[in-house]
Amino acid sequence: MSASSSPSIKFCGLTRREDIAAAVALGVDCIGFVFAARSARRLDIDTARALRDAVPASVQLVALMMDDPAPVVAEVVAAVAPDVLQFHGAEPDAFCTGFGRPYWKAIAMGGDPASALASLPAYPGASAFLFDGHAAGEPGGGGQTFDWQALPRTLDRPFWLAGGLDAGNVAQAVAAARPDGVDVSSGIERAPGIKDPARMRAFVDAVRGSRSRPCIWAGCSGALFLTRLRKVACRRPRSRDGHCPGTPGPRNRAFVR
Repeated sequence: MSASSSPSIKFCGLTRREDIAAAVALGVDCIGFVFAARSARRLDIDTARALRDAVPASVQLVALMMDDPAPVVAEVVAAVAPDVLQFHGAEPDAFCTGFGRPYWKAIAMGGDPASALASLPAYPGASAFLFDGHAAGEPGGGGQTFDWQALPRTLDRPFWLAGGLDAGNVAQAVAAARPDGVDVSSGIERAPGIKDPARMRAFVDAVRGSRSRPCIWAGCSGALFLTRLRKVACRRPRSRDGHCPGTPGPRNRAFVR
């Protein structure tokens, strides 16, 4: 990815068909459905299944889980067919890799950042990390930021930035942390789970006016790294446009630097 590119965008915690339609129209890369029991944006299986067909193949659907037993995660995978699983709890790597989907591991930066970062090697199967502002044991979506400068300058895989982002601070966050993607929930809402079209558009405009970093991952070499990432992450048949779910698609180039 060139230094002039902007990060990928994920809208999380969507609960209404009209909000999904607005997100798709704005060209976001990923949409998140929340299944964490303690979240105000939690979807039940029936509602999520009914909303699933509103998410086109060009947009990746991410299912957010937190310390759910294996049968619950398996039910979500079977009923909703997410492209990616995002784990926010204490799930070990062996658990996260057991559902036939790429997974992203959320890292809680709201408590002790040094300890949080020390946990990264425990997740060799994660296709990406998501650094969030909540404390360990919390589901996210609370609007807490953290010290973006605490993030490492190099990683061996892509990462998302989350936690308290909105149209007013996302450009600063991108400049400080230089993420591959940005994840927003409360920053585009008028109430939990109820997105605001004007805030959604303002966020997208702010991100696309920002600039992410040039390639600085260990072992990254543009298209070669994309191939490497797909080998790690792709555990599913390729989608209709030929790319591996959970890895960069035609528009999702901010993961390739």
